Amino acid sequence: MRQSRFSYSAICNLKSTIMNGVLMDFSLSAQHQVFRRTVAEFVEKEVVPRVPEMEARAEWPTDLFRRMGELGYFGLRYPEKYGGAGGDAILFAIFLEELARGYMSLAAAAMMQCLMGTNFIYRFGTEEQRERLLVPAIRGEKIGTIAMTEPGAGSDLGAITTRAVRDGDEYVIEGGKTWITSATRADFFTVAAKTSPDPKAGFKGIDMFLVEKGTPGLTVGNQIHKVGVVASETSELTFRQVRVPKENLFGGREGFGFAALREILNEIRVMTGALGLGLARAARDESLRYAHERTAFGRKIGDFQAIQHKLAEMETRIELSRLVVYYGAWLIDQNQPCNKEAAIAKYYATEAGVAGADEATRIFGAYGMAMEMTPQRLFRDGRFLLYGGGTSEVLKNIIAKEMGV
Repeated sequence: MRQSRFSYSAICNLKSTIMNGVLMDFSLSAQHQVFRRTVAEFVEKEVVPRVPEMEARAEWPTDLFRRMGELGYFGLRYPEKYGGAGGDAILFAIFLEELARGYMSLAAAAMMQCLMGTNFIYRFGTEEQRERLLVPAIRGEKIGTIAMTEPGAGSDLGAITTRAVRDGDEYVIEGGKTWITSATRADFFTVAAKTSPDPKAGFKGIDMFLVEKGTPGLTVGNQIHKVGVVASETSELTFRQVRVPKENLFGGREGFGFAALREILNEIRVMTGALGLGLARAARDESLRYAHERTAFGRKIGDFQAIQHKLAEMETRIELSRLVVYYGAWLIDQNQPCNKEAAIAKYYATEAGVAGADEATRIFGAYGMAMEMTPQRLFRDGRFLLYGGGTSEVLKNIIAKEMGV
């Protein structure tokens, strides 16, 4: 028999594969591996010990947020010119995965600071705005957030009613927002508003504006008390004749916001998937530890096939989530289209995180409901992942559309 050119073991050890006709390397660079260990150490030493405090107070401490700025985490995706690290999407996904593994509330606030809350200023703001707002935000000295969701417009963003009308050298913003992350702490807001008078313009009629804290007519409402991610503060916003200079229109012209939003949505979805992956890992770790400790019927519960199957399913979902999340991040780094892949990453990895948290409560049994145990927090926090960046139902619609149906 003719000997095969490749041995079975050689094939199994290949670190690369062909996806969509492009050679993709699944191995992390040495820089990525060192960074993962560094973030994991930070989470274990400085975040996890403070989780009970953050949960009890339903807020993240300012000193910890500032500490993350000092470590350079808020500038991972921004150039060194502004105090950033000039890192890639894979580096950012690693950071969010590890932080979510430790505490989802802090990961949610950090993702807002690193991405949605500052991205528009970096890409479309003026140099003066970058120096005055982005640079201190990267240091953790200022806080930014994005304001898009309204009481009648969540998944259907094109239905927002907040308006921005040009008046000379200013725009006048009128309307209201809800579910705004870090609103009570924010120094500046990226606000979605309709500029087109055409009621049929929908999503294409939206533009994005910079509104700073203290602007007359801007009111931050009461916090929304949530069942999960309790330390990631969310509030309502009201805009009553809020005037901003025309320079605060991101992109410099009306009608630009639609394309800008579409461009950032894919990264939001991939990175939300990274949060789901971190949650799934936390649920797996807690469940595995408990399976080795808890006894029933004279045996460790991990000896029972029913528990083993639950753990195997959790592990499988984690591995698959890792593949789709980091493939999505890699596509972003390659500047390749990834509408479908980003939707898959967000859909699968967040559902995997939710399923893993649910299984953890089942493995813990009644203790899974105990507030002093971790599974109940993971179960509550997981719900947060299902909404931002598109619900699972919306994402499945996107995936199907990308398939041509």
